[in-house]
Amino acid sequence: MATHVVTNQVPPLRDHNPASSPVLMEALIREGGGWGADEITELGALSGSDKAQRWGELADRHRPVLHTHDRYGYRVDEVEYDPAYHELMNVAVGHGLHAAPWADDRAGSHVVRAAKTSVWTPEPGHICPISMTYAVVPALRFNAELTAVYEPLLTSRVYDPELAVPTTKAGITAGMSMTEKQGGSDVRAGTTEATPNGDGTYSLRGHKWFTSAPMSDVFLVLAQTAQGVSCFFLPRVLPDGTRNRMFLQRLKNKLGNHANASSEVEYDGATAWLVGEEGRGVKTIIEMVNLTRLDCTLGSATSMRAGLARAVHHAQYRKAFGAYLIDQPQMRNVLADLAIEAEAATMLAMRMAGATDAAVRGDERESLLRRIGLAAAKYWVCKRATPHAAEAMECLGGNGYVEDSGMPRLYREAPLMGIWEGSGNVSALDTLRAMVTRPECVDVLFEELAPASDPRLDAHVAQLKTALGDFTDIEHRARKITEDIALALQGALLVRHGHPAVAEAFLTSRLGGQWGGAFGTLPTGLDLAPVIERAMVKG
Repeated sequence: MATHVVTNQVPPLRDHNPASSPVLMEALIREGGGWGADEITELGALSGSDKAQRWGELADRHRPVLHTHDRYGYRVDEVEYDPAYHELMNVAVGHGLHAAPWADDRAGSHVVRAAKTSVWTPEPGHICPISMTYAVVPALRFNAELTAVYEPLLTSRVYDPELAVPTTKAGITAGMSMTEKQGGSDVRAGTTEATPNGDGTYSLRGHKWFTSAPMSDVFLVLAQTAQGVSCFFLPRVLPDGTRNRMFLQRLKNKLGNHANASSEVEYDGATAWLVGEEGRGVKTIIEMVNLTRLDCTLGSATSMRAGLARAVHHAQYRKAFGAYLIDQPQMRNVLADLAIEAEAATMLAMRMAGATDAAVRGDERESLLRRIGLAAAKYWVCKRATPHAAEAMECLGGNGYVEDSGMPRLYREAPLMGIWEGSGNVSALDTLRAMVTRPECVDVLFEELAPASDPRLDAHVAQLKTALGDFTDIEHRARKITEDIALALQGALLVRHGHPAVAEAFLTSRLGGQWGGAFGTLPTGLDLAPVIERAMVKG
């Protein structure tokens, strides 16, 4: 006999479609990518399916395994992934989440790619090689000969995980290798050396501390020459079919992002080709870094919407003290507050995707806006993801703390975007650097903010102008300045394009000062019903 009857348990969130998010689809159309809506909706349906969600669970649970040697003692330096990882990669490449936009001349192609990335949510670890493959193309273009050979392979929609000569494959993926033990974000402190071989190639010798996706086919690597830090193109397998001397030392035991094999790599005479000028390696690779920073911002916004969707779903079905959670005032305050943060983050991330698309096509104004806006967006949106994930998990109570809910995995992933491609301090300093190296960025920023008008936003922008005009202790104030830039951009986007209820709640809380130190501290008098309604995920 049953000892009890199970009641008041929430059904699984099944067959949902992340592309049903109004804020994402509105931004897609606004930023010029409306022509991709059908494919994005199709990908979103697959993303929320039981099949894809199961792939994500398996890829995360069964971590990659490093095999340094074969049974006979020969070095192989190969990483073995769960088959589910390859299923995820196949879908991502097949739908063009990688470098496909570089082969698509349509305006908005980078915006469409951003939205696809935002709805493909089963597991975030495999997005690392997808993102690096997307970002490598503009850096590789500093070497026309390499570009002619490898760009068509990078943009191909064929995923081939076999380790082989890149030019013999139908499609390839790319990675980058920059940071070292002694330097971290200070890549100029790297000690990996590159020695010219006299035939146009270089031999690399050194140790890299973080190289994610080490089974990628090709890498951009920073190394020192007589002229300083330089950028090099390094294939895993050389044109003659031999393994390059790139040795995997170990895989990192990370907090999250388990499906992605982050490794330590030793180069012991590895063969590489120069990309760009000697001594200009940072300038060469910086565009790759900027594009992966865009993906960090998109990833954090995506994480917020995913956590919010699970929290709202739970609240719709769970009762406490005689009423559904979603009908109780405190929970509505929390859910609405989480929704406001997710909408503002999504709008800013997609605006930076739109600026990227325009910059790629030669729009100087959008390039300047992106220069300062992306650094600020990366700082603030990524910074907000971790407390957002924690609050969303708390909405599920104890049920949210167990692995089966999916919330612990979301929480473990949340800090990564803030760390990857430069932690908060680096992003804040890069925001200041944009103002120093390209002062026109500031003019473009305030042009972007000017058309939107609201007393709270106007006051915030006026304070921002004052702060930017005072260089006293500006590095000490860098985080606050960067935060205020991001909030100003979010506020302006919401005033011009946002749902009125979301915009009013954002302006009242984030800019109007009527907000506490935690989510769920919105003041009374706001219209929260449409805010929560927009957060309800649909099939």
